[in-house]
Amino acid sequence: MAPQLALTPALAITLVGFVWAIGWTIYMSFTRSRRFPDYGIDPAGWLSQYQRLFGDDAWETSLRNLVVLAIGSALAIAFGFILAAMVEREKFGEGTFRTIFLYPLAVSLIVTGLVWRWMFNPSLGIEAFLHQLGWTSARFNWLATPETAMYGIILASIWHGLGFYMALMLAGLKSINTEIWSAARIDGVGIWRLYTGVIIPMMKFTFLTCAILLSLGVVKAYDIVVAMTNGGPGTSTWTPAYFAINAYSTRSNIGFASAAAVIMLLITLAIFLPLVLITAWQNRRREAAGT
Repeated sequence: MAPQLALTPALAITLVGFVWAIGWTIYMSFTRSRRFPDYGIDPAGWLSQYQRLFGDDAWETSLRNLVVLAIGSALAIAFGFILAAMVEREKFGEGTFRTIFLYPLAVSLIVTGLVWRWMFNPSLGIEAFLHQLGWTSARFNWLATPETAMYGIILASIWHGLGFYMALMLAGLKSINTEIWSAARIDGVGIWRLYTGVIIPMMKFTFLTCAILLSLGVVKAYDIVVAMTNGGPGTSTWTPAYFAINAYSTRSNIGFASAAAVIMLLITLAIFLPLVLITAWQNRRREAAGT
């Protein structure tokens, strides 16, 4: 009885702060709430907020940016694996390199965004440095144009998360039996074939874990966008999270913001649940093979 009693406060907080909040948000998305909640649902227009949402050009832009950000940020997983493989092969200085690459993770996304905004500043950052070196034609002000601003955010996101994914990949590499490496050397298996044919398939759970964590981070991307561009130029760097918060804070429309939040929840479930189910299925297969 004592363990259940000790868990009661945490369970109550979860039910009120998480489950109830999700239910309330879903309900609000079917109402005509604006600045203040309106708990009456109009049977003839209960989908009006969703109709407005998918007719909004800024929402379309935020969904497109979500896809671009997901694809670009996935490079952090690929580069993280490459760095982990390099660190694993070169045992000397492993702790030092791991600390260096993990350092950006200790910095918040707001600070990361501010630092990279300065780096993209033509009078203070990389462009000014290149001009001082004599490369006067160099241009690195990506945040100034709608066509390149999103790529600047992706670059900052990769820099921030690279060390984290490298650490996960390094842990996965260390879990591989050392006899596999020895057998590969004896058989004369090339490095490329070894990694693509043996090591990477054995690390599928590590890659799935990284994909789950990456997907959750991409869907809720907000801090770094605010710090670097505040959604600009125009609406070119809006994300679903930025759109939802802007709909509430700037437009003062609870129903509209709730509709955007519900779609974000559905996107998260559409990405998250299949990955979790695949992981559980693979674990069950492995346990069945072990028995």
